[in-house]
Amino acid sequence: MFDVGLGEMAVLVVLALVIFGDKLPQVAGQAGRMLRQFRQMADSAKADLQEGLGPEFKDFDINDLNPKTFVRKHLFEDEDGTPTANGTGLFDDDPSYATTTGALPAGERPPFDPEAT
Repeated sequence: MFDVGLGEMAVLVVLALVIFGDKLPQVAGQAGRMLRQFRQMADSAKADLQEGLGPEFKDFDINDLNPKTFVRKHLFEDEDGTPTANGTGLFDDDPSYATTTGALPAGERPPFDPEAT
């Protein structure tokens, strides 16, 4: 997520030790408590949103609002949520041009249509 390598992580640890010194365990504890409070606030906001929407939206998932999840759910899955057989869901029947006949023999040129270009 942050693309922090091993060298950068070591520098950050040394800087934290220099800046905070003996107070580093207290600062880490405060950071952990703050993260826990943020998580609780997000969970309660999610619960309030689902409660406010009413019983019609009891199966509503906040992750469905993510564009990637929306596209995956509506284009690449069947009605029951399972992926389609060909994996895309866009074309359930393959068009005739999608079939391959194999490689051309050595020295043979592919077909050319002068009117198509």
